[in-house]
Amino acid sequence: MKYQIPGILPGSVLEEMGVEPGDFLVSIDGSPVIDALDVEFFQADTELTVTIEKQNGEIWELDIEKDTDEPLGVVERNAGQIRRCTNQCVFCFIDQMPPGMRDTLYVKDDDERMSFLYGNYITLTNLSPEEKERIVRYHIMPINISVHTTEPELRCDMLHNRFAGNILEELQFFKDHEIAMNAQIVLCPGWNDGDHLKKTLTDLAGFYPQLKTVSVVPIGLTKFRQGLPEMPEVNRSKAMETLAIIEDIQNKMLERHQTHFVYPADEFFLKADVPIPDATYYESFNQLDNGVGMLAAFKQEAADTIEKLAAEQSKAAPAHIGIVTAHLAASMMRDISAAITKRWPNVTFSVFDIENRFFGEAITVSGLMTGQDIREQMPEAVLCDRYFVPENAVKYQTHLFLDDITIEDLEEKWHRPVEIVPTDGRIFVKRALNLPAADSDSGPGYEPEK
Repeated sequence: MKYQIPGILPGSVLEEMGVEPGDFLVSIDGSPVIDALDVEFFQADTELTVTIEKQNGEIWELDIEKDTDEPLGVVERNAGQIRRCTNQCVFCFIDQMPPGMRDTLYVKDDDERMSFLYGNYITLTNLSPEEKERIVRYHIMPINISVHTTEPELRCDMLHNRFAGNILEELQFFKDHEIAMNAQIVLCPGWNDGDHLKKTLTDLAGFYPQLKTVSVVPIGLTKFRQGLPEMPEVNRSKAMETLAIIEDIQNKMLERHQTHFVYPADEFFLKADVPIPDATYYESFNQLDNGVGMLAAFKQEAADTIEKLAAEQSKAAPAHIGIVTAHLAASMMRDISAAITKRWPNVTFSVFDIENRFFGEAITVSGLMTGQDIREQMPEAVLCDRYFVPENAVKYQTHLFLDDITIEDLEEKWHRPVEIVPTDGRIFVKRALNLPAADSDSGPGYEPEK
């Protein structure tokens, strides 16, 4: 089996040597390449011999010298090569999507390669013994696991898969082989909450330190749940109960191992009407890619940047900026905006809290805002010099919202520039002040004190 290269990273070693998407990566240093995991494992050396089969059948032997952390440039972007999920989870968001959207939005992956490469969470139900052994052999980690519950019968019911009940044995296998893991629980009221959650978190704590962190996120309910089990949303009472259960486990883990270990999603604090913890609560932000701690990290990054720029007596051009966001982040964005205006009175803001009418008002995260909702809910009068839209609201490296409305569509309606801003507090503040971002403004911005 040969590995066909889905995409090539611009400016990478392979692009410079004339390798193109569609070519086959046959081997690296004589080791056959089957998929992206092989590429990830074999590309680490600084001197490599790479065998390429061109689409016309030519064989190229490429001698490559590169830095240790420099990738060859293979980009996994072909959804057709992703291993699909065969479960029918009661909480699956993709099964709650409306019809008629672009095909890629309906792809349900359960692929260990996506876990390693992009932080996706997998159920392990798709994993063959050979693939498990390869994970151990390559020692590529962490592996991100969708656990949801450790009770065998309940997990089979939740995943609609009679083979899903051996999660404790699977976790033990990876623990025994010293593979680092992170876990996720999607909390579904009436299913895996309350005492079930207590048991699951207690079981998972027994896999520490190989199981590094656990996140608990509330089920996202859209208005398109036809044909799926009835499910109440996480209300204030359920959020408070869940936070109390998590806090109990956290206290035990802090006493035993000096770590919180389990982290609730920001929505629980919002629904319970409890302030979001500060950045130190999230320690190393191991669950940030899962959206857990994102508000705390953003707030701390913004506060540090405001203080630094004020100390440097940075100037700012006058501007009134419109911030387009969803309910979860709206209050925080008002606070950050007020802090900026306090230091630079000539920079003012209007924060637009967009209700998710497309999926349903229970959805409060900015990553699921649609262009249609933004366009319909914004006031007709142009109030702002420019508008900010969070980067996670549009498709990666495009200007497309989920409903295929574009940033340009908004600009045409408002007759003002619309900027896509990364979900990074440092970059947000500098964009607001019209200052250039630095190279150090990329990646996790808050590092807790050691």
